Amino acid sequence: MKRILIRSGKSPFYVASQQEFLQKDLIGTNSGNLLFSDAAHKILLTERTEVTSNGIGTDATPERARQINEDYDVFVIPLANAFRPSFKPNLNKLSTLIEQLTIPVVVVGVGAQVSEDYDTTRLVPIEASVKRFVKAVLERSASIGVRGELTASYLERLGFKRHVEVIGCPSMFLHGDTFPTPRDPGTIDAHSRIAINMSPGAIAVGDMEGLARHALSRFPHLRYYAQNLADAEVLFWGDTSAVTGPQTRFPRRLTHPLFEENRVRVPLDPKTWMDELATYDFVYGTRIHGNIAPLLAGTPSVVLVHDSRTLELCRYFGIPHRMLRTTPADVHPQELYEQADYSEMVGGHKERFDRFVGFLDRNGLENTFTHGDGGAAFDLRLGALDLPPSLGVWDGTDDGALHYRFSRMHERHTITDRRIEVLTKKNNELQKKLTSLERRLSTLESGSIRRIGPAVRRQVRRRLRPKN
Repeated sequence: MKRILIRSGKSPFYVASQQEFLQKDLIGTNSGNLLFSDAAHKILLTERTEVTSNGIGTDATPERARQINEDYDVFVIPLANAFRPSFKPNLNKLSTLIEQLTIPVVVVGVGAQVSEDYDTTRLVPIEASVKRFVKAVLERSASIGVRGELTASYLERLGFKRHVEVIGCPSMFLHGDTFPTPRDPGTIDAHSRIAINMSPGAIAVGDMEGLARHALSRFPHLRYYAQNLADAEVLFWGDTSAVTGPQTRFPRRLTHPLFEENRVRVPLDPKTWMDELATYDFVYGTRIHGNIAPLLAGTPSVVLVHDSRTLELCRYFGIPHRMLRTTPADVHPQELYEQADYSEMVGGHKERFDRFVGFLDRNGLENTFTHGDGGAAFDLRLGALDLPPSLGVWDGTDDGALHYRFSRMHERHTITDRRIEVLTKKNNELQKKLTSLERRLSTLESGSIRRIGPAVRRQVRRRLRPKN
């Protein structure tokens, strides 16, 4: 039995409550993370493997490294846009952990994140961290799997010309070597069920406010699927924007029309996310996994590309896409669908899957589609679970979580009070030290003046003395 440790927010078979998802951040700040980590879990699970979730957080202590070396045979790390400046601390932690491991380490689907023009200048500050990470991984694996051509060329410029394989994202291989042909939505009109998704990072590229406004005005059955933890917290806890009055062009507060009309959802589990999107006619937006999820469910979608992480995946998998920068906010979904061509995505899927399997084989990993039951047992077990639906707007009534909300607020209040006490004590101590230093400095200054004063007076008298 090969014991596989996988970096993921949670096991696909662990049923967590909405409260637990939020408090422990099981989605890793973004629901899309669970989609590709669950897919990797399914792919790697066979009768001869045991797959265990390590969580998203990285414990890089020698004790944890020693435990991993003793308890597991391989550490698999599915990643997304990890090569970005904001992820640098996490990347360094991962490197610290990996450098202590003696077992194989396999990275699946890592990518760089820059703008849609593929300019990697903004990645210069993290080059040392990226080199360290890739070097540590390649010392423990046959190759490293990257998302697309941009990431491959970026690593080549950093000196990694060999052992870098373009494999895309494991989420696209959830069904193995087959991919569902998106169904025809028919005429898209006011009766259609439309879902949109938007990225806060896309605000600088396109008119996100206009995109939401036009969709809301056209489709009475519209749903906005947000993915960030911040969105989920607004849905679960609410906010005071109705009283304080702040308005946001991007849907982030309850005063935005999408929230006011209860049209916002945050998926907490990939299966329920895909099950929900299977009931829609068409999906579009800037989220790569927000559009992969419906495609996996057979619902047509189009990605509005705003950065390299979405563009290189769309190009690799043949996912229909439009550049957000040149797409008007009032674009109609009917136009997006009519211009979309899904033939390459579906027709070229098997070849890409075979390439992915080759990568796994070279790194000593079996997969359920080649070496197992094709994921049948995984799907059966997952289907028997009572997984949580996507999170919607809390209306303030007792939804079964009031006790948790009060308890959590009390805990936060208590923790905050303790932090204030500690900081107040430190502040008082520092104030005493500052007062003491000021007194010593004053004494030194006055002493210096007393010592220097006579000498200055002598110099003055000497200069003023009449010359013969």
